[in-house]
Amino acid sequence: MRILLLFLAGTALGVEPGFVSLFDGKTLNGWRLMRGQGPGYVVQDGILVCPADGGGNLFTEKEFANFVFRFEYKLSAGGNNGAGIRAPLEGDTAYQGMEIQILDDQHEKYKGRIKPEQHTGSIYDVFPARTGFQKPAGEWNEEEITANGSRITVKLNGVVLIDADLNNVQEPLVLKKHPGLRRPSGHAGFLGHGTLVEFRNIRIRPLP
Repeated sequence: MRILLLFLAGTALGVEPGFVSLFDGKTLNGWRLMRGQGPGYVVQDGILVCPADGGGNLFTEKEFANFVFRFEYKLSAGGNNGAGIRAPLEGDTAYQGMEIQILDDQHEKYKGRIKPEQHTGSIYDVFPARTGFQKPAGEWNEEEITANGSRITVKLNGVVLIDADLNNVQEPLVLKKHPGLRRPSGHAGFLGHGTLVEFRNIRIRPLP
């Protein structure tokens, strides 16, 4: 019975077999804040919070090459953040690494005013995501990002938004603007832009 309860507790916390939790719910141990704004990121009631007056890039101290990165997020109205992958600590992650957009893209300040490759789930400024599968602001969303060689897959609430092969990007101007598309590894994390966004159940499974 005790083993079953421990298993259920682990499942509730989102730590599936093979995955490693990246957030202990109490501290920012294992994370490093770069280009921080205001309070940066804070921990509140077991939740990782990017406050409206905070933000910056919060990266894992460890680097990852191929992986499955899972987390839950909740946007405030008009919320804007991003998941950084294969990123260096310095520079603009959307270009020097890759940014998977996290945005309340149906909010009036964005709706009809952003490019297809700026919607939630997109590889920012490169690959557009399918839309219509994000829950409204104030509700929790489940996201999964898989990076396996040149293949990047993004799932939101169980739906595949993109399944992209980075090798298909051959345009010299795009590659010059986005050298991060060719990075084999780097840090994972969140890219705050001065709006309230919350995260929980943050975990990763390295792939061979």
